[in-house]
Amino acid sequence: MNRSRRMLWAASLAFLLALPSCMLAQDAPPHWISPAHWFNPQTAAIRKPGTSVRIDLIGDSTQTENAGYGRGFCANLTAQIDCLDMAKGGASTRTYRQQGLWARALATKPDYMLIQFGHNDEVTSEHLPRQVPLPNYIANLKRFVSEARAAGITPVLVTPLTRRYFGLDGKIHSDLTAYSDAMKGVAKEMHVPLIDLQQESIAYLDEVGETAGDKLSITKKDATGRTIYDKTHLNWAGSYIFGRMVATGLGKAVPALEKYVLPKPAPLPPQGEKAMRILEGAPVKIVLVGDSTVATEGGWGPGFCADLTSNVTCIDDARNGRSTKSYIDEGLWKKALAEKGDYYLIQFGHNDEKADPARHTDPETTYAANLRRFIHDVRVVGGVPVILSPLARRTFHHGKPWNADLQLYANAARRVAEQEHVTFIDLLAQSDRLLNTMNQGQADSFDAEHHPDKKAENGKSRFDRTHLNATGKKVFGRMVADDLARQQVELGPDVIGVPRA
Repeated sequence: MNRSRRMLWAASLAFLLALPSCMLAQDAPPHWISPAHWFNPQTAAIRKPGTSVRIDLIGDSTQTENAGYGRGFCANLTAQIDCLDMAKGGASTRTYRQQGLWARALATKPDYMLIQFGHNDEVTSEHLPRQVPLPNYIANLKRFVSEARAAGITPVLVTPLTRRYFGLDGKIHSDLTAYSDAMKGVAKEMHVPLIDLQQESIAYLDEVGETAGDKLSITKKDATGRTIYDKTHLNWAGSYIFGRMVATGLGKAVPALEKYVLPKPAPLPPQGEKAMRILEGAPVKIVLVGDSTVATEGGWGPGFCADLTSNVTCIDDARNGRSTKSYIDEGLWKKALAEKGDYYLIQFGHNDEKADPARHTDPETTYAANLRRFIHDVRVVGGVPVILSPLARRTFHHGKPWNADLQLYANAARRVAEQEHVTFIDLLAQSDRLLNTMNQGQADSFDAEHHPDKKAENGKSRFDRTHLNATGKKVFGRMVADDLARQQVELGPDVIGVPRA
């Protein structure tokens, strides 16, 4: 890459942050659901109205929307492109197939697939099951190419985005060269279009230097809980820098697609601008909305708020005994919206299943509709909605916690979140997973005492296996905080301490 092109890339970050807010070219009509978010094999091949070409991203976390270049890539394409991010964090050429993700991608019937693996294939001293030696990596890539072509899809190979490992000489020292070279060999042998993102990202980072490179990173915690830069994954600005790089590279590798690449770099949307401000230290307001399992008296809310830095204003507006219906009907939702939070964490279900008309909702209809209303209203006030499934109850049957009734609401919450492109924290699954490592007596160590809703939730039982004591608030509050930081990566610096394993 010549000097003028490197200077163009170096100017891109300033361009992104200086331009006014605008909506993404890929914003879809509200009735269209991307199969990348809610996969249904019967509808996976249906394309977004008004598009003429579908492109799938096939790869690992460095391609995803929340920690990779996926959203920046899609944003740099015109509205004629139906851009699906089918990448999966932690995936390798082995696990992407094993987990059924390749079959799902084929079911979307794209015209083109951008295939990028390497980060998780690389063999290290850990010898993880996902890791793939070079000969197998090459064989896996060839199989992807052959199967894509057999399905009428044009594969495009993308060498892995470099990690931002700078040496004492101020230059990138990549640990992915062998896998990158292997992919280039496959592309040459099988006559596959190639985007050499490894080389181009190295050239860009060598030009801008480590300080500027760090500004494209999300953060993580070291072993002591100190916030440090993540040298692999990307924040919004990084996504748009490298996403632009891939988009223009695609136009060169496949000339027929060049007309679909925006002539100028896409600017960050309002959500991206907000995320960058927060990552750089702007104050944050988080509002908790839900029932008694979130509220201060017996929910995880206090434990969650205690895990946040003083940079965060954490408001627990959850109320005992409420459902999505009664929370709206009693005006509590209106009051919560008036807080104008930056993020709203929304969790209901325990009281939605109650039989009384004032609270009952059906998970598939009224409950789902109320969640959609919450999401819409939060977006109107400029906030980011986050949907949570209900906290597990701790009543054991045959040695295991039993929450089949709440699972119906968790399933509906997941579906709504995925269809609406909203972060979903599956607290039911996570809390149930923890409880499955315990017996009833151990799980009762979380039980609240003297909670006003004990009888309503637990009947005549002397145990309150729904609400939380101080220990339970701390454990499950931490669970929520850690998952929020993993998914809304800009909040990572605002969560205190070392995440749970």
